[in-house]
Amino acid sequence: MMRLELVKRPQRSVLFSALSPFIAFALTVVAGAILFALLGINPLTAFYTYFISPITEVWQLHELAIKAAPLILIAVGLSVCFRSNIWNIGAEGQFVFGAIVGSVIPVLYPDMQGPFVLPLMLVMGMIGGAVYAAIPAFLKTRFNTNEILTSLMLVYVAQLFLDWLVRGPWRDPKGFNFPQTVQFNPSAVLPELMPMSGRANLGFVFALVAAVLIWILMSRMLKGFEIRVLGSSPRAGRFAGFSFNRMVFFAFMLSGALAGLAGISEVSGAIGQLQPSISPGYGFTAIIVAFLGRLNPLGIVAAGLVLGLTYLGGEAAQSVLGISDKVARVFQGMLLFFVLGCDTLIHYRIRLVGLAPTPKLETAPKLEEAH
Repeated sequence: MMRLELVKRPQRSVLFSALSPFIAFALTVVAGAILFALLGINPLTAFYTYFISPITEVWQLHELAIKAAPLILIAVGLSVCFRSNIWNIGAEGQFVFGAIVGSVIPVLYPDMQGPFVLPLMLVMGMIGGAVYAAIPAFLKTRFNTNEILTSLMLVYVAQLFLDWLVRGPWRDPKGFNFPQTVQFNPSAVLPELMPMSGRANLGFVFALVAAVLIWILMSRMLKGFEIRVLGSSPRAGRFAGFSFNRMVFFAFMLSGALAGLAGISEVSGAIGQLQPSISPGYGFTAIIVAFLGRLNPLGIVAAGLVLGLTYLGGEAAQSVLGISDKVARVFQGMLLFFVLGCDTLIHYRIRLVGLAPTPKLETAPKLEEAH
């Protein structure tokens, strides 16, 4: 019998490490062309609809910024987790919980207005996301539970809690029984960057600032060095005096805070109220963004724009080509598959290993000899 085995390469190729995202994107385009051809759609028409048509007007660039902002914010926080070898898969739940906590003021106190309202909402959203992310961090450090499972399961808790709120105690009494809260007052709405040309708001600025700050943290500060050491060699980190448990809380809560900021920015900017669904899956797509950007905050900005474009392209494809929105998610899934596949082959090589046949136990003759 033969089996496949991954063998770590003694030295990875610097060139292919740099080209990996581009190779993955090219493979995604090839696979996407095959997919569209099987659906009976001209691949050139499909790619034009996906990648060119959504950015031909100024207002469409604003829409791209709206889609990319939460992806960049969440992915920048996730990059810290992944670089420290901590797997936070529940950013979607932290996004939702940050939006809930940050919306307390405009929902429960709609008459409260003033310049302090919006900053307070943003801070509360960050705190909500950080506290929610601290739950899987506590479970991992206290009971050694798998953070992938706990953070993922908490996503559904947050989504169901939001659904209960907008259908129950937080439902707008004047909303004709629709499951939604009251519209946020003007003091609780994120200002638009250029109101005359589009809807893009300060959320995109928050994303760019967060990317720069996390880049400085990772490349210029001691904490970034600690993250890299513990991520690559926890044993070496312990010898250096770094605490893995403290790092778990730091990475989770920083990631959760940025996801919470993305949540409240989305609700107070693009949506303007809480609804049963406030995210098309930003928290999960941000995982693709983080790896496509090579876990580099500046690379994540470019990756976030690319993945944001797939959302706009998916919406355009539904109306122009008449295909399901699931095709856009398939496209994103293929991109993640090829990114991870390219990274794996850069760090490991595949080897065929033969298995020796299992010797048969000759127990019966021995028992007869004994008798």
